[in-house]
Amino acid sequence: MTITTLGEPRFPSPLRQHVRDDLRLPATVLRNPATPAAPTDEFELAGPRARLFFEPTTVRAGIVTCGGLCPGLNNVIRSLFLELQHGYGVQEILGFRDGYQGLDPARGRPPLRLTGDAVDKIHQEGGTLLGTSRGPVDTALAVDNLIRLGVNMLFTIGGDGTQRGGNDLFQEARRRGHPLAVVGIPKTIDNDVPFVSRTFGYLTAVEQASAMLACAHTEAHSVRNGISIVKLMGRSAGFITVGATLASQDVNFCLIPEIPFRLDGPGGLLAALTKRVLARNHALIAVAEGAGQGLLAATGGTDASGNTKLADIGPFLRDRIAAHFKAEKIEATLRYIDPSYLVRSVPADSEDAVLCDQFARHAVHAAMAGKTGLVIGHLHDEFIHVPIEQIVATTKQVDPQSPLWSAVLSSTGQAARFE
Repeated sequence: MTITTLGEPRFPSPLRQHVRDDLRLPATVLRNPATPAAPTDEFELAGPRARLFFEPTTVRAGIVTCGGLCPGLNNVIRSLFLELQHGYGVQEILGFRDGYQGLDPARGRPPLRLTGDAVDKIHQEGGTLLGTSRGPVDTALAVDNLIRLGVNMLFTIGGDGTQRGGNDLFQEARRRGHPLAVVGIPKTIDNDVPFVSRTFGYLTAVEQASAMLACAHTEAHSVRNGISIVKLMGRSAGFITVGATLASQDVNFCLIPEIPFRLDGPGGLLAALTKRVLARNHALIAVAEGAGQGLLAATGGTDASGNTKLADIGPFLRDRIAAHFKAEKIEATLRYIDPSYLVRSVPADSEDAVLCDQFARHAVHAAMAGKTGLVIGHLHDEFIHVPIEQIVATTKQVDPQSPLWSAVLSSTGQAARFE
């Protein structure tokens, strides 16, 4: 888990508190006393260093936001700016617009020169001041532009595709001998980033999703044999659906990508749903967008971020349930609700706002010390430096054997599997 540095730090830090550069956090803190202790990976602890690689008054920083929206993007931008300017005295801070497109002058608009007035109230708004986009950038052209603009550090706010792009920029700049600190801040409401216990925006999304579930429950409960289906975000991980289910306590069926399910047969979802509706006259289903993909025809291809395109489980589930109840001659009223984009476009709640601030400040500390090719992680309640290659190598998912999923089963009363 070695972190690359641009060179020997030469300048004293203006900050009073410092973290020793040799402090490490083990990836695993639990040990089974019945088994021999196994070696574990250790991460460099994040935080301000006593000496800096960059002289604050001459450095120029850049910030870019990429991928889908997420509550807290503006909070991160603002805290990056404040730590750079107020903490270290950096005066030149550029905001690249429209994602990685903004790094290519032939495709993007000129960057914004960020000021205190520009970021003053952005944390109260959803979205991102800088705009965003999906898709890669020509790495050589982007580095040409960064060199031309005199940018010495780049903060990449985004998911795994964004961080892979950041790694390419770091490698290209290093090949050319340009001292560029590339520090990533992991962004995804899906909460599926390894070595990050909770990504910013996740709890805000859960709060919004649980409010949608409350409305859907009211709809289902207000008619005879009412069934509400709510599709939530979560391509390969069901953390939002699981979190909203536990917050709601009204969901009867929680369907996530990690656990395949069958519709037909005595152990299938349709049989369980029929039993529930006949017994209680209503049902509420929360389904993650990536759930049940084995039931649908593959769409093929990838989106601009390189993600496999998903088939739409929501309408499919709605239509199959409607057809099943019609065939069984059971009158039912279906409500299908898709609030996917609504849960990610709102301002961050207070807990996420605090997390955004911490991610941003630790990113600035790392860059000022000349550390590069890393993403800020969060593990065991500590912030850490994680090499980009490690953060994008895998994704975090809901463990079907975990207490988290056990809590879902207890809350919903559903079977462990529909098969």
